[in-house]
Amino acid sequence: MIGMNDFKSEPPALRAAMKEAAERVMSSGWFVLGKEVEAFERRWADACGVAACVGVGNGMDAIEIILRALDIGPGDEVITTPMTAFATVLAVLRAGATPVLADIDAGTALLSPESVTRCLTPRTRAVLLVHLYGQLDQMHVWKALCQRAGIHLVEDCAQAHGAQLDGQAPGSFGVAGAYSFYPTKNLGGLGDGGAVVTQSAPLAARMSVLRNYGQSERYVHPELGLNSRLDELQAAILVARLSWLDVFTRRRREIAAFYDNNIRTASVTLLRPPSQASAHARHLYAVTSPHRRELQEHLQRHGVGTLIHYPIPVHHQAPCTALLRDPQGLSATERHAGACLSLPCHPQMSDDDVHKVCDVVNTFHPPA
Repeated sequence: MIGMNDFKSEPPALRAAMKEAAERVMSSGWFVLGKEVEAFERRWADACGVAACVGVGNGMDAIEIILRALDIGPGDEVITTPMTAFATVLAVLRAGATPVLADIDAGTALLSPESVTRCLTPRTRAVLLVHLYGQLDQMHVWKALCQRAGIHLVEDCAQAHGAQLDGQAPGSFGVAGAYSFYPTKNLGGLGDGGAVVTQSAPLAARMSVLRNYGQSERYVHPELGLNSRLDELQAAILVARLSWLDVFTRRRREIAAFYDNNIRTASVTLLRPPSQASAHARHLYAVTSPHRRELQEHLQRHGVGTLIHYPIPVHHQAPCTALLRDPQGLSATERHAGACLSLPCHPQMSDDDVHKVCDVVNTFHPPA
């Protein structure tokens, strides 16, 4: 079976580096907020081209900490997409703010600027832009929109590690960007982890306080914070894995390019390609099909695993059915959620695996 990920097949050199990193942490006797976290924060800030990185417990906390550091909370609205992992919206709710759901662009499944414009009110404080599937798109449009409206652009970069648009990395376009290092991410650890990146040193300083109980120095708590700290072990593992990110991203792009050029069945629609190849980290390779269930079963029978990202949009989740949304509705989101399917696109795939996925997709015949 060709799976969506295959961690057991990662290069022996990478596995050896991770073991060495773990041994280093165990030998140090220091396990929380030490030199390993500081080293990773410097490395990831440099990789993202920003002034500062703050390691936190996970990607959802990263979003909440950004919003709280910007004093966005009760009475404030944050516009975002319903086509995302539930954590995106949950972070807004945990910060005490009100999520407002805008529709997506059907060609990319990314947030629609036109829909966001319809959602703006005097209470809007930020747009939380999700770089879904690993895509950077129209960042000049988003920056201009937020500047005109006098609101913050916050980036959910949880799927976009390694993307670049015009030489800029995710998280460097807005006031801050939130990353997840969940194991399946393009840069993932051996457990939960996350980070915030920003060009603002004062904002980074406040987020460092918020992640650690609101503590500015030992036993001094000027505000109420969270317990959300990237631990030393995960930071050391991430430094080891960071050395492989470019190699793995190039392989993801090679696989995606082959799919782009060789999936030919009329039963499958590809998403619109990025304006620049580097602007897509290819975390996921999503297609749409009006016959998704049958296509997924066909692939499974022929040894190709798939997943759906995401079958239930946020506004259909039980706690979120009453959330505010685009007054014209979320029709593009509804269509995408009912038709999207993610194909394997991970760096451990062989050329034979990639060819097989294409062949199996192309031999699919929808029911009469």
